Amino acid sequence: MVKQQPLLRISHVNKIFKMDGVEVKALDDISLEIQKGEFLAIMGPSGSGKSTLMYLIGCLDNPTSGEIIFNGQNISSLKEEALAGIRNRGIGFIFQMFNLLPRTTSLANIELPLIYSGIHKNERDKKALVALETVGLVNRSKHFPSQLSGGQQQRVAIARALINDPPLIVADEPTGNIDSKSAKEIMELLTNLNKKGHTIILVTHDPEIASYAKRQIMVRDGRIVGDR
Repeated sequence: MVKQQPLLRISHVNKIFKMDGVEVKALDDISLEIQKGEFLAIMGPSGSGKSTLMYLIGCLDNPTSGEIIFNGQNISSLKEEALAGIRNRGIGFIFQMFNLLPRTTSLANIELPLIYSGIHKNERDKKALVALETVGLVNRSKHFPSQLSGGQQQRVAIARALINDPPLIVADEPTGNIDSKSAKEIMELLTNLNKKGHTIILVTHDPEIASYAKRQIMVRDGRIVGDR
């Protein structure tokens, strides 16, 4: 039986920032494998390195050293243009602050990744409506972010993350800016998406939110100190 290759393999990765001439080691010899279909939480206090690790996983930055293989491709030293292409096609992002365009409808916000992919408007509309249906907001397609609750805005953001059917969804503190009832609904939605086969990496400092994940990675002082 052929062993399945992991969706993401991180091998001996280090990340060093230079601040006022001083080197700060944000990540220290990180190695990690994430399989397709996993629901994984990366946890740690402020300054632990979890956000830096997320930036590398999300193709938002390069490691100082080490290797990152994403979906069979070495992304460790790719230039920004190549990384941007991988982000658009391969990774769906969900942010704490939603990152929706305020003067743009729900439908148009969801379509943005498709515009960058050069998809025709009619096809974009169809795909965006399907994504809205997935998150239960078809009746809010023409609403602007200011006309939506925080939980609804995050659902729109999730629909946008799904629109290109990426192999990986990265959720950075997705419940940090909404009330507890909406937070539970968002986490149940992510759980259902994972059950349908989506690979999800959740970055959080909240143990209650992390408990929805099937696997929890603890990061402290730039190193992985727990994997359960």
